[in-house]
Amino acid sequence: MINHNYEKLQGSYLFSETAKRAAAFQQAHPDRRLIRLGIGDVTLPLAPAVTDAMHRAVDEMGREKTFRGYAPEQGYEFLRSVIAEKDYRARGCHISADEIFISDGAKCDCGNIQEIFSGDVTVAVCDPVYPVYLDTNVMAGRTGDYSPETGRYGGVTYMPCTLENGFLPRIPEKMPELVYLCFPNNPTGAAISKGELQKWVDAANESGSILLYDAAYEAYITEEGIPHSIYECEGAKTCAIEFRSFSKNAGFTGVRLGFTVVPEELVREGVSLRQLWFRRQGTKYNGTPYIVQRAGEAVYTPDGQRQIRAQIGYYMENAAVIREGLLACGYEASGGVNSPYIWMKTPDGLTSWEFFDRLLNEAGVIGTPGSGFGPSGEGYFRLTAFGNRENTLEAVERIRKM
Repeated sequence: MINHNYEKLQGSYLFSETAKRAAAFQQAHPDRRLIRLGIGDVTLPLAPAVTDAMHRAVDEMGREKTFRGYAPEQGYEFLRSVIAEKDYRARGCHISADEIFISDGAKCDCGNIQEIFSGDVTVAVCDPVYPVYLDTNVMAGRTGDYSPETGRYGGVTYMPCTLENGFLPRIPEKMPELVYLCFPNNPTGAAISKGELQKWVDAANESGSILLYDAAYEAYITEEGIPHSIYECEGAKTCAIEFRSFSKNAGFTGVRLGFTVVPEELVREGVSLRQLWFRRQGTKYNGTPYIVQRAGEAVYTPDGQRQIRAQIGYYMENAAVIREGLLACGYEASGGVNSPYIWMKTPDGLTSWEFFDRLLNEAGVIGTPGSGFGPSGEGYFRLTAFGNRENTLEAVERIRKM
C-alpha cells in the first residue's frame, strides 16, 4: 500500500536536522543569541517595485471587472513573455514564451521534473549536491539502498566535486540518461565557464542524455565568461531543461515563484518533453496566483532591476566579508564570488557535523555540514551570505575568537 522507496531515505532531511540541533541548544542556553548562516533564506524585504505591483494586483482582484480566477497552467503570458525577452533573448538565447512554465519555485520543479521520465532511467548527480535532486529520485525508486559505509545510494552515478578538480564534476565515461547540474553551485559556490559547459552539452547530445540544469543563482555571477543560462551553449535546446527561481535573486522565498524552461526541440523516443510537462502541469498544478505573477513581472521593470541588483550586491558584499574573514583566520575557503555561498574546509580534522556542533557551542553560529550534501562534502562546511550585515560581521568576529 505504501511507497517503500521512502524508507530508503535518511531519517531526517539535512535542514531539519540542523534546525533540531539549533533548537535544542537554544533551549539549553536561552540567553545565547544565535546567528544563522545555514539555510539559504533571504533577509532583506521585497523590493518596493515588487510590493507596489502586488498592491495593484490585490486591488484588481477586489474588483469584479478585473478579478481573475485560476491562473493558466503554464503561467500568464505577460510574465512568460518578459522572462523570455529579459532572461534569454537579451543574452542571445532563442527561448520563446511558450517554452517557459511558471511555478511556485525551482525546488518543486527540480523535484517534480523526474515524473515525466520512466522509472528505470539512470541518474547522475554532483557530489556534494542539493539534496532534492537525489531524494526525489530515491522516492521514485530509481536507486538502490543507502549505504552508511559509503554515504551513497546504489544505482546512482556520483560525480565528485572536490578541491582537486576545482569543485567541478567530470563528464562520466558513460553518460547516464538524466544528469543534474547546478551552476553557480549550491553548496560549493563553484561556477563553470561557457567552454566547459559546452562540453557537457556536446556529451549529452552525443549520448542522448538529458541535462537538468539548475540556474537558480545565476543573478550572483560577477565574473566574465560564466554563462547565466545553459542555452547560451550551442545545441542546448535539444538536450537540456533549465530551472530558475525568484527566491534568491528577488527575495521571493516567502512568496514562491519560479519557472522551468522545456524547449520545443527537446524530443525523446518521438515524444515532446514540453508536451509531457505541459500535461503534467495541467493535471497536477493550477498555477501560481495572479498577484504573485504580477510581482514577478515587476522584477523586470527598470525600478525592479535597480532595486534587486542593489540587494544582490548587498548579499555579495556579505559573501566577501565571510570569505575574507575566514581566510584571515587561517581557514581554507572558496566560493562567494559567483554565488552567495562560502565553502570552507573544516579545521583540525573535524567532521562536518563535529564542526557544526563546535561552531554552535563555541560561537553561537549556525552553518550547514557539507556531508549533508553528499559524501564528497565531508570535511567541508557551507556558510550563507543571506544574513544581515551586522550579524555577518559579528559571526566572522565570533569565529575569529574561537
